[in-house]
This record gives sequence, structure tokens and C-alpha cells, in this order.
Amino acid sequence: MNSERRATVRDVAARAGVSPGTVSKALNGTGQISAATRDRIRAAAEEIDFRPNALARSVFERRSYTVGMITTDSFERFSVPVMLGAEDALGAGRISVFLCDSRGDRIRERHYVEVLLGRQVDGFIVTGRSSNRRPPLAGAGDVPVVYALTPSADETDCSVVVDDTASGRLAAEHLLRIGRTRIAHITGPDYFDATKRRYDGFAAALAAAGVELTGSALFGGWTEAWGRQATHILLREHPELDAIHFGSDLLARGGADALRELGRQIPEDVAITGTDNWELIAEGARPPLTSVDMRLADVGRTAAQRLLDAIEGRPHCGLERVPCQLVVRASTDDSAG
Repeated sequence: MNSERRATVRDVAARAGVSPGTVSKALNGTGQISAATRDRIRAAAEEIDFRPNALARSVFERRSYTVGMITTDSFERFSVPVMLGAEDALGAGRISVFLCDSRGDRIRERHYVEVLLGRQVDGFIVTGRSSNRRPPLAGAGDVPVVYALTPSADETDCSVVVDDTASGRLAAEHLLRIGRTRIAHITGPDYFDATKRRYDGFAAALAAAGVELTGSALFGGWTEAWGRQATHILLREHPELDAIHFGSDLLARGGADALRELGRQIPEDVAITGTDNWELIAEGARPPLTSVDMRLADVGRTAAQRLLDAIEGRPHCGLERVPCQLVVRASTDDSAG
């Protein structure tokens, strides 16, 4: 057929030898149609590159094939991978995404909810800059909502998050496995839920192996400067240290600088691990940094899949944790360099 003319339902019907009405039912999954006929129609549609008109499709199915994504910070290091993962999963289903940045302002957020409802979105994904719980999205009514990275305070809502406790455990088990026993921990502010859970997982794994944390865990800012300062403090008080686990890769980079200033070799004298697997930092570190990948894109993809289920009448509820993964580099394994 003429490549400049868009294929129509009638073209598919003629090729498959059925009525246009049967084509519509087959492609939309409705009506009593045999599997053989449905397959023949779908094959015909693919052969002539038939693409349903989006407006007609939405009217027929009473769906807009759009989703509203609301974030507290669209430029944040952690929310961006979540949003990209969600968009990948939604795009596979030919669903468009409206992205709105509330900047942490509840009034702005409520305005965006109203605007998106006016556009008849099929559902919402809500994400943010941390894993601290947040109030449920206000004003969404009966439109499905899934929370990604930043969970809802309502435990009956569907929230998909990283596994912070497991990240601490993985780091501790790795350091123990390579023979380190004088191990310390430097991390971020203790008012972040992630900070506390990562420390809990780390300390529990050490205790299970009969190893006591060297010194007290040091809590501070999520900055290189704090990583550098805290490392100096630890080595001054505990020069026997042979490993440090950092609650973020940025902290670890500051800590690595401090170890070089103190004449300590990594990993020969002190092995170090980070958290987040921020490749720009981890791979550019000297030596490259062993880190726990929190798999943020997978959090976004999973949240999108849960939302699609809810839109189709199969809602999920409760908290779902996405497994994390240790990425070993030269900061704990000189053979990895």
C-alpha cells in the first residue's frame, strides 16, 4: 500500500478478511473472538504498520494513556534515575508522561494534581529526593497512585523503595569476607531514614560475625568535606583501622582524599566502600570505589509496572523493597583495578 498514507482499521480488516468492528474488538481485547482470528488480525496490523489513533483509542477504552509524575525535585541526583526508569516502563506501553516538579511545596503539588486530573491522567507516580515517608498525595480521589523512592506514610498505599538495610549488610559482609576486622562507619545526617537503616544493616552484619564496630558511627552532612573531616577524626582516634564504610559515594571520595593525606594506601592499609554507585564518582575515584548500587532505575520501573497493574484493576498495596547490588572495584580489591 502507499507508504505515505496511514493504515486504517479498514485496511487491517481487508487484509485479515474480517469486518472493521471485529478488528477493533481484537486490538482492544474485547468481544468474543477466537484466538486464531485475533492472532490473524494482529499479524495483519503489524504487516501494514497499523497504529491506532490515540484519541480514538482513549475514547473507546475510556483511558487517556497518560500518567502524571510528581517529584519534589526534578534535578536531584536520586530522583532522576527513578523517573527515567519509570518513563522507560511506561513508554513500552505507549503511555505518555506529564512531569511536574512541586519543589517540595504542598500547595504547588495540589495545583499540579488538579491540573493533571483535568487532563484525565490514568494514574500518578510520586517520587522525591529521599526515602523519608511523606503524606499521601492529596486530591487524587480514586485515580491510582504509586510512590517511588519516597514512600507514603499510609501503609496501605503502594510504595516501591530501595533496600537501605540490605545495602549496609552487603557492605559489611564484603569487608568481612576480604579479611577486615577493624571497621568503622561514616555517614550522613541521622534524621534521614536511609542513614539509620543503612547503619542498622551494617552494624547487624558485623555483630552477626562477632566483630565490633571500631569507634562510634560518625553522622554528619552528605558532603566530601564531612567525609574528609570524619576520616581524619577516626584515624586520629583509631589508627589501627583497616576498613571504612561510607553512607554515600560523595562521603567516600572525601574519605579517600583524607587517607591519601595521611599516607594510607587504599586498599592495602584501609579498604573503603561507598553507597549509591554513582558511576561519575565511583569510577572516577582513585582507586575506583567499591559501592552498593541502590538500583534506582529499577525502583522507577517497578513503580511504573505497579501503576499499570492498578490502572488495569489489579492494585498493589504496602511497601516493596527493590534489592540492591554490590559493585566491587579496586578500593577493596587491588585485583579489580
